[in-house]
Amino acid sequence: MSVCLSVQAAWGVTFRASIEDSRWDLEASRFNCRLSQPVPDYGRALFEQEAGEDVHFRLQPLGRSHAAGQALLVAEAPPWQPGIATRVIGPVAVDAASGEISVDPPYARQMLAYLHQGLVPTFTHERWQGTVEPLRVGVSAANFPSAYREYSGCVEGLLPVNFTQVARTALLFPSATTDLPDSARERLDLIALYVRNDTEVRSVYVDGHSDSLGRRLLNRDLSKKRAEAVTRYLVEQGIDESMITTRFHGERYPVVPNSTAANRDRNRRVTVRLERD
Repeated sequence: MSVCLSVQAAWGVTFRASIEDSRWDLEASRFNCRLSQPVPDYGRALFEQEAGEDVHFRLQPLGRSHAAGQALLVAEAPPWQPGIATRVIGPVAVDAASGEISVDPPYARQMLAYLHQGLVPTFTHERWQGTVEPLRVGVSAANFPSAYREYSGCVEGLLPVNFTQVARTALLFPSATTDLPDSARERLDLIALYVRNDTEVRSVYVDGHSDSLGRRLLNRDLSKKRAEAVTRYLVEQGIDESMITTRFHGERYPVVPNSTAANRDRNRRVTVRLERD
């Protein structure tokens, strides 16, 4: 039988894959690593790390919510290693609508560490399906070490940023200059790396802006040269020039009023926007 399911006064209703049927599935790319385990008759346990982010965990029930409110997350000994003390990780929220449990990075990292030690991260809720029986859902540690090695290899190969982190960027320029600052080059390196790897990115919009000091025509020229410097650098980093639309606007579109030196610093910018299909 592929699930340990019991109804007892002490243990309540427990869902957990047996040692024979404990399976880990890895979905790997440069954008995301997902390590999941089916929990028979309950749903799926999923560790997920997106490029540029920390690891998260989700416990997803198959259908309607089994529980709501709050559950306690612990790491306990597997059935074949009795006697090891239970380690309390902490309370976690249960989504009232779906019954899904989302675990933030600090607890998710602890779960991975305990699984590597052979312990079973277990979620306990005081009521199952509105009954007085506790609900317990365990993530089996069986067959975990080899799966974790593959998962770690995937994580090492993730891009340093994800689409959300690079889709909108503002590069700031010192007054009266058009040369790319070092900080802008570093940011453009990340943008170019991402675009080279994501075939869904079809368009890159580069828009130059200035503050309002000086003559309007001179400001327009400054914004043009700044935008062209950004486009030129992206092309040098391997971005197809046909993907890039370069525009310049002078002082017409300030993000804040040009009333202080700090505000003018924010308005002297080139924005880079990525668009997917």
